Amino acid sequence: MNGTIEQVRARVAEQKTRQPELYGGIDFDQTPERYTDDPAQSVAPKGVAGAEPTPDQIALVAAYTLLGDRVADAYAGLMPKFGFRGLIGMLTLACDQGLEAVADAPPELVAFLRDLEHVPDWVDMDLVREGARLDRNAAANLSPFAIRGAFVATFMNKYAALPMALTGTLGAETAARRVNETASFFTTTLLPDALERHGEGFKAAAMVRLMHSMVRFNALRRPGAWDAKVYGVPIPQVDQMPAGLIPIFLLSYKLLRQGRTTFTPAERAKVELSRYRCYLLGLPEDLLADTPVGVVQTMTARNQTLRRGFDDETCGALVRATLAAYLPPDRSWRNRLFDTVERGFAKAFFLRHFLGGDVKAAARMGVRITAADRALFLVVAAIVTSRMAAYGLALKIPGLRDLADRDLVRQLRRNLVRYGHAEFTTDAAQYRPTPGVATPATA
Repeated sequence: MNGTIEQVRARVAEQKTRQPELYGGIDFDQTPERYTDDPAQSVAPKGVAGAEPTPDQIALVAAYTLLGDRVADAYAGLMPKFGFRGLIGMLTLACDQGLEAVADAPPELVAFLRDLEHVPDWVDMDLVREGARLDRNAAANLSPFAIRGAFVATFMNKYAALPMALTGTLGAETAARRVNETASFFTTTLLPDALERHGEGFKAAAMVRLMHSMVRFNALRRPGAWDAKVYGVPIPQVDQMPAGLIPIFLLSYKLLRQGRTTFTPAERAKVELSRYRCYLLGLPEDLLADTPVGVVQTMTARNQTLRRGFDDETCGALVRATLAAYLPPDRSWRNRLFDTVERGFAKAFFLRHFLGGDVKAAARMGVRITAADRALFLVVAAIVTSRMAAYGLALKIPGLRDLADRDLVRQLRRNLVRYGHAEFTTDAAQYRPTPGVATPATA
C-alpha cells in the first residue's frame, strides 16, 4: 500500500507539469480546507466496528482527493482548439465507429479511448452482465421515483457540491436536465451488453467522464471561479465514489451489521457491475473494494476526511432547485400526475434516507414535507415493493425468467424516453461565480 500511495502522490504532483494551464497554480503540498484529519469535523464522524479505515487507506484517500483524470483532462484541454462540441463529436464518432473513423484523431483522444477500452484483469465481465440483469428490476420500478431524492443527497456538502453550483444548476430547468441525465446514465448502463466496447453504456460513461473533465477545465481556467486552497481539485476521484458506490456501501454496511463478511453470488455480481462502471468513469482500482469490509472502509475513509459544511447559498439552493424541477418531458395530465406523485415521494425519501427523518433540518433547507408527501411515499413504496417482489419471483422461475427480463428491458427503454436525450455537456458561458472567491485559482 505504501508504494501505491507514493505512486498516487507522484501522479498528483505530475499534474502541474502535464497540464500547467490547469494545475500550474495549485500547490499540491498544501492541504485544502475541504480535507480534515479529525473525524469529528467530517461528514461521517463514526465508522463501523470492525471496518474502520486504516491509516494507509486514509492516506490513499487523501492523495486521491487531489487527483483529477489524467487522460480525460488532457482531452478536455483541447477545448480552446476544437470547442466543447468538437470534442464531443470526435469522442462520439470514436465510440460508435472506432478511432480510425476520426480523421487526424488527436493523440489525447487516442489515449482517452484506449484507457476506456482497457478491461483490467480484475474485472469479470460475466459478473458485470449478471449484475446488470439483477439491477434491472429496481431500475425499472424504483429508480423513476427515487432518483430525484438520491440526487439531492449529493448536495449536502458545500465542498463536494460546488462544481454543480458552478455549472448553473441552481435553476430548476438546468437541475431537471442534470437529474434526467443522471437517471439516463445509470439506466443505460443496465441494458443488455451496454458496457461492452460498442455498448450504449460504454459510450455514456465516456461522455460523463469527459463532462467531468470539462467542468475541471472551465472551473480552473476561469479567473475567480475556483479557490483550490479551499476546495482542492474540482470533482476529484474520491467525489465520484458516492454516486457510483452508495448502493454497494449501504449493502455492505447492512451485511456487516448482520455479522456477514462475504457477498452472496448475486450480491457479488452487483458489486462487480458497480466497480466496472466506476472504473469506466475514471475511478482507480484502489478505491473499488470487492468485500463488504473493504467497501465500508474505503467509503468511510472518504467520508471521514471530507470536512462537514453546509452553505445555503450553494447547498440549499441546489436542493431547492432540484426539488422544484419539473422532470417529465411534457405537461400532459399523466405526466403532471406523475410529477406530483414522484415529487412527494422524493421529498419523503430524501427526509427518511438522508436526513434521518429530521424535519427541522429539512425546513432549514427550505424543504417542507407535508402529510400528503408522506402518504404518497407510503403508497408508492407499497406499489413498488409489490412490483419488485413479483418480478423478483418471475426472474427465478425457468420459462418466466427470460420473459420477465425482456419486459424489464422494455420498461428501462420507456424510462429512457421519459428522461430524454442526455447530452452530458457543460457550457462555461453558463457558469456562475463562486461565493466568496476573489482570486483566480490558477496563475
